[in-house]
Amino acid sequence: MNIIDSSAWLEYFSDGPNADSFSVPIQDENALIVPVITVYEVFKVVLRESTENNALQAVAAMQKGRMADLTHDLAIEASRLSLQYSLPMADSIILATAKKYDCTIWTQDIDFKDIEGVNYFVKKMAASG
Repeated sequence: MNIIDSSAWLEYFSDGPNADSFSVPIQDENALIVPVITVYEVFKVVLRESTENNALQAVAAMQKGRMADLTHDLAIEASRLSLQYSLPMADSIILATAKKYDCTIWTQDIDFKDIEGVNYFVKKMAASG
């Protein structure tokens, strides 16, 4: 099972330099778990940088995976993980969801760099032209 972090979704949707690193787990919809916090983050960024239609299309693509709601128990576990790993709220929710569903996290967010069960890719800058 796989979780695609918000940074990886955004990289994929923008066809950034690391997009290919995330295409296989994103396209494996049967093994894709999507924490609702990633929907929030991706929708917000795409809406800010593009149009509402593009943001809605991004969310529609994300919904091809299995949506994972934030529950009471998941929130408590995320709080513990946030303190353990010094993670921001959204990242700790993503990590708690990954642990609950036994997922690998795919990301280019440095906050996840040294955490077990994470496929971390160094963020590359797009070539300017």
